[in-house]
Amino acid sequence: MKKYIIVLTTVSAAIMELLDTTIVNVALNQISGALGATIEDIAWVITSYAIANVIIIPMTGFLGEYFGRKTYYLSSMVLFGVASYFCGASESLWELVFWRFIQGIGGGALLSTSQAILFDAFDTKDRGLASGLFGMGIVLGPTLGPVLGGFIIEYYDWSQIFYVNIPICMLATILTVLFIDRKAGEGQQKQQIQIDYWGIMLLVLGIGSLQYVLEKGESEDWFQSRQIVVISILAAVGIVGFIWRELTTDHPVVNLRIFRYRIFATSSIFTLVAGFGLFTSVFVYPVLVQRINGFTPLETGLSLMYPTLAAVVLFPVIGKRMGAGASPLPFMIAGILFFISFGFYSGTATAYMGRWDFFPMQLCRVLGVALLQLPLISQAVAGLQPKEYPAGIALTNMIRQLGGAFGIALANNYATARAAQHRSDLMANMTTDNPIFNERVTAIANGIVARTGDVFSATTMAYKQLELSVVKQAYYLAYLDTFRLISIFFIVILPFVFLLKTKKVTAQEAAEVAKAAAESH
Repeated sequence: MKKYIIVLTTVSAAIMELLDTTIVNVALNQISGALGATIEDIAWVITSYAIANVIIIPMTGFLGEYFGRKTYYLSSMVLFGVASYFCGASESLWELVFWRFIQGIGGGALLSTSQAILFDAFDTKDRGLASGLFGMGIVLGPTLGPVLGGFIIEYYDWSQIFYVNIPICMLATILTVLFIDRKAGEGQQKQQIQIDYWGIMLLVLGIGSLQYVLEKGESEDWFQSRQIVVISILAAVGIVGFIWRELTTDHPVVNLRIFRYRIFATSSIFTLVAGFGLFTSVFVYPVLVQRINGFTPLETGLSLMYPTLAAVVLFPVIGKRMGAGASPLPFMIAGILFFISFGFYSGTATAYMGRWDFFPMQLCRVLGVALLQLPLISQAVAGLQPKEYPAGIALTNMIRQLGGAFGIALANNYATARAAQHRSDLMANMTTDNPIFNERVTAIANGIVARTGDVFSATTMAYKQLELSVVKQAYYLAYLDTFRLISIFFIVILPFVFLLKTKKVTAQEAAEVAKAAAESH
């Protein structure tokens, strides 16, 4: 009985963490309106969480060892719950961004530590069952996020998407205290563990500053802004200093030395692009269909859920094949091709498409994710020593989150720039020399007069309506361009797949990779 309570506890915590990576996506328009933020700035609500994950994920093993796994797990759970409350209570964008960052710090530990605790609760022969149960949670969390978020936004207030975490968090905390045991000697080696304070500080400085530059560079006119110049220098100092520190210290917080393996270094490029494709696609899509197609948040969530459920069957099949020692390269190639198809297919979307019209496009995206996720981890660690598997997998997960955070910033800037260009091109046709434009203005003005009887301002209002239509059309075209940009990134990396070489992985080595993946993320 105790074993299944541990399953309930750990899977609930994992679902809660994963759910929060996607539940916000369908609420961006509503949060933007409630807090008076632009859709460009509201992206910080997602990226602050991702950046916090980037910072904390490679440190979870060290922190669990230093504080004791149960203590660290409990602390992270409480921190996640407290941050969730303050996210819901936020009255400004930057207050919400701050608490989302804190929430990400707490959430980053829940997934990897939950998995390790769950594995320890089962005998070796039953760990396949444990992996399957946990795998269900990993698929369920991101799938339910948009649907639950859409339901809450449709019938309640946006703050409830954060408050929903609190009862789950309280239950999981109580169950952890009562039923999860400490490991022998847990947290007793604290005095012997050296903390890489400089590495942590430089990582936060470098990644945080770079993210700010990527997010705000376009609106601040890049290096014409003194602020952007100063923060860019801080980013360079932080990143270079972090790399130097981690390569020279005896106790690095992130083991960058494994980049000496060519297979791992090359695979990291694919992981970065995969993160870019995954996060960018689920950021742009809800904004497009709600702003342009008029979807409700619930319709948006359902349109994301159905393709995901259709592809769920692939996850155990791929896991079984990888566990048997199958080469990851065919899966990677197929995943990249599906992402390329998704980008170009989505680039043909129209403003009149309904929920099911988007199903084939979203199915391509989900198939791409399914075919890339585990094979990328297997490919990345193929050349590592078994003792380096946990560090390699943690670093792979960090790079994927980093690709997502940077991808959203890049997509935001790209969409803004493309919208400005499309608006300029469309406005070029709005001249009094254009008879079609004049006819359109007259028709709209006559309609306004018929409805309001206001003859004097009807023409001015007609011009304003047309301008709003142009802005909407410009952003619509910009979002389609952003989908195509995803395809271009995957097209660029596709030829390099054929340069990857990987050794034949035995079933025993595959099992060790799976175990390390469970303990690392």
